[in-house]
Amino acid sequence: MSPILIVGIVVVLILIGAGFLIVTGLRASRGDDPLETRIVDFVSRGETASLEEIELSQTFSDRVLLPFARRLGELTLRFTPQNAIQQTTIRLEQAGNPANMEPTVFFALRFIGIGFGFLMLTVSRFAPEGSFLTGSTALLIAAGASVLGFFLPDLWLKSRIDRRQKEILKAMPDALDLLTICVEAGLGLDAAIDRVQSKWDNELSLIFARALREMQLGKLRRQALRDMATRVGIAELTSFVAAVIQSEQLGVSMANVLRIQADAMRIRRRQLAEEEAQKAPIKMLFPMAFLIFPSLMIVLLGPAGIILMTSEVGNVLFGGG
Repeated sequence: MSPILIVGIVVVLILIGAGFLIVTGLRASRGDDPLETRIVDFVSRGETASLEEIELSQTFSDRVLLPFARRLGELTLRFTPQNAIQQTTIRLEQAGNPANMEPTVFFALRFIGIGFGFLMLTVSRFAPEGSFLTGSTALLIAAGASVLGFFLPDLWLKSRIDRRQKEILKAMPDALDLLTICVEAGLGLDAAIDRVQSKWDNELSLIFARALREMQLGKLRRQALRDMATRVGIAELTSFVAAVIQSEQLGVSMANVLRIQADAMRIRRRQLAEEEAQKAPIKMLFPMAFLIFPSLMIVLLGPAGIILMTSEVGNVLFGGG
């Protein structure tokens, strides 16, 4: 077997292993217990089996690989600073907790690229001389893989946070208008929030529904609203929560506060739209300069250039005789 084929097989195995760790980690973060699932399955079918038989009825990944991934997650948790775990937890909440991902799984995703870079360096030592996996090329590939693998999950999480915050910010004026109407009609704030979260199906309605469930379970309203604002991380929502809490403490009319907040949010949305409109010409400059203008030049001046090159003037200019 040639060394190049060996190197290719090792790289493929590394990629398969990294993908398996990602999928297994995401599955482990959901909190599903496969053994408990199998026990419920046996009980529902009325079958009697020993614990050993139930364990052996599971797949190899549920019996061996999934517990191994969980142990790795616990080991990562021990060596990760508590402050970093808390910050990552907040950011995952702000992103909508994609795939029920835990902070340990997110850290594992960031370090997979670093491990792949080191493995590439190890593989390059066994590569044949003169191949692309030797010398400075291997070092550049390993460094690029490490940097990309370390920062790519963070960039992905940031994009999820920005997209979710924009969606919530866009839906807030209409939601506050409905809250104002419901409160002026005689509903309490909790009932108005319930009406808003049942009216729409977006990120804002989901965070309202979660805050409402927390209040129903016994959490104080002001604490539930503060936690809701922390989970989103938008200054406008934080200001709205602060105004609502202050109106409750001072006895100010809730309808007036909600109306003022709705007007402010509508103005804020208009300002954001104007800001995006001001950015549009600059964003259009690059595709126009590098894509549209060259195409127009080719379409408009191409035939004239061909005619000029085939004419007598073209023969004189380009040395065609």
